[in-house]
Amino acid sequence: MCSPEHFAVEYAINPWMDVTAPVDAELAVKQWDRLRETLVGLGHEVHLLTPERGLPDMVYAANGAFVVDGTAYGAQFKHDQRAAEAAAHRAFYEAQGWRFIAPSETNEGEGDFAYLPEAHGGLILAGHGFRTELPAHAEAQEALGRPVVSLRLVDPRFYHLDVALASIDDTNIVYYPGAFSAASQRVLTQLFPDAVVADDEDALTFGLNLVSDGLNVVLNSEASRLAGKLKAAGYHPVPVELAELKKGGGSVKCCIAELRH
Repeated sequence: MCSPEHFAVEYAINPWMDVTAPVDAELAVKQWDRLRETLVGLGHEVHLLTPERGLPDMVYAANGAFVVDGTAYGAQFKHDQRAAEAAAHRAFYEAQGWRFIAPSETNEGEGDFAYLPEAHGGLILAGHGFRTELPAHAEAQEALGRPVVSLRLVDPRFYHLDVALASIDDTNIVYYPGAFSAASQRVLTQLFPDAVVADDEDALTFGLNLVSDGLNVVLNSEASRLAGKLKAAGYHPVPVELAELKKGGGSVKCCIAELRH
């Protein structure tokens, strides 16, 4: 995770960003702190990336790389405003002694990649259509040695996979069908017949931008309907308030890069 001490909406690179809407930086830090404390309270170890002035979106740490089995496939951001974040993430992973693979294709890390280690023998779901380019899916497959299923995003409000779909345990997902092309919807139905299916309200409150440890599902507090669906499916919803960070187009998952040893 990376503190939002420099967070601001200084440009608009997704439909949620409004440069005229004021951001309460102090409140953003408090809400982020509560998210970090929630993860620690659930028994997880949180590593911190040092925020850099001039990179207001560094708080969205999920976008810097995608990690599977101790190998980090690095990001190459689509927009110039975020390009310098990639070097900071690479330095972090290399300092930790992780194997790091530099990309040659445009991709935005866990923003567009999700991993299910026990689904179909270990499966990567990968989004494209707005940020990550399709050739990056093949590059990630070669880098990480796991089969990649490409899913086309068609609604600009759901510009990353992680605002439309999330893994909720090692074999299953929750997703919003409307974010995907008809063909990709059919693929998801075939692969995950028991998935939790979200509706418009769930998706538009950033409910899909969540993290799960297989039991506890940490999600935006506004997504109360989705929390009910997850509870009915046997999970334990853990709501957190992230209203300030939503102004940049992200919520819980965007703030968390999962380190898979």
